[in-house]
Amino acid sequence: MIAVFRNSWALLLGITLLMLGNGMQGTLLGIRGGIEGISTLHMSVVMASYFLGFLFGSRVTPTMIRRVGHVRVFAALGSLISAVLLMYAVAPNWIAWSAERVLIGFSFSGMYITAESWLNNASTNATRGKALSLYIIVQMIGIIGAQVLLNFGDPAGYTLFIIPSILVSVAFTPILLTVSQAPAFAETKALSFSRLYHTSPLGCVAMFLLGGVFSAQFGMASVWGTQAGLGVREISIFVAMIYVGGLVFQYPIGWLSDRIDRRKLILGLSVAGALVMSVGMLHPGFYVLLGVAALSGAITNPLYSLLVAYVNDYLDGPDMAAASAGLIFINGLGAIGGPMITGWMMQRIGPSGFFLFTVILFVLMASYAGWRMTRRNAPKAGPFTALSPSASALSVGAAVEAAHEGEAARS
Repeated sequence: MIAVFRNSWALLLGITLLMLGNGMQGTLLGIRGGIEGISTLHMSVVMASYFLGFLFGSRVTPTMIRRVGHVRVFAALGSLISAVLLMYAVAPNWIAWSAERVLIGFSFSGMYITAESWLNNASTNATRGKALSLYIIVQMIGIIGAQVLLNFGDPAGYTLFIIPSILVSVAFTPILLTVSQAPAFAETKALSFSRLYHTSPLGCVAMFLLGGVFSAQFGMASVWGTQAGLGVREISIFVAMIYVGGLVFQYPIGWLSDRIDRRKLILGLSVAGALVMSVGMLHPGFYVLLGVAALSGAITNPLYSLLVAYVNDYLDGPDMAAASAGLIFINGLGAIGGPMITGWMMQRIGPSGFFLFTVILFVLMASYAGWRMTRRNAPKAGPFTALSPSASALSVGAAVEAAHEGEAARS
């Protein structure tokens, strides 16, 4: 692991700085929206716009890279992100923010694809799995650290918008100055959705529902905190705990998934998610809310990796990367609607709507998983790979391939 870090430290440092900037802007907008008097419903459109841009970027960026190269795409998108982060404070209204969130989601998606292709190229078959594990860890650390930085300025001013702009601007400096050669880019092709669905109906349906859960949790948490009357410090800690839970429980759940029927684990985690989020509807104290946040992250993040692994259990090696690309797109479609439905429910019934929406999705996921378990037997389980919901199809496919190559080498 130390050797992997030594070879990829510039890339990992750049990704950490990117996640610091991205993590700050997401939470900050939810807080600033409350200060500006923007309604919860309008803020939900703002938050959903990021996932729309991210999904669009995942489809367009490969073409951009093939036309003008990694370096130009990376530098152009980084500059656009820095500019948009400053524009937030210049025009604090929901229409401008929605357009800017589309741009920033598009740009972050493109930067992730570019950086991940470099990381993939810098790794060998023997080190690729470890490199991608480090990638996930630094992503989580960056987002958690971003919540700490929110406490070093006034969300009603300009400083907290300037800080992430600087971080993103600095992020691509070590990458562009250290990486000597841009890799050849090979786009990951997705399986047709009909074939992907027939391969694993549970994987597709659950991934769509999980997209709604993920975007509601990570997109609307700060909006919920503002509506619930929490201060900046409390909101930042609440959001950070979601990511702490995801970081801590990713590998234990992966270990468990290699030893039991993955459908049972999907069912169990979905039921646990519904129960945990139900506690939030009871208006508990702040420390109980932190437990809810940590456990919700501990369920949501590993579920993403678990569903990818489950679908791949039905596939041969050549189809796994293509299936991963399709699952990412399905997850993105679900993510677009999550914040808007959550915002509508919060507008109608108050802060409890934030928790109720995810409870409903987890119940639907558990019900469908239970029904699918009656339709066919479980496949032979392949290796579990820890993945990030924000990762591109390139790194997800590479991680899956590395895990299966490693298992084949050991057997």
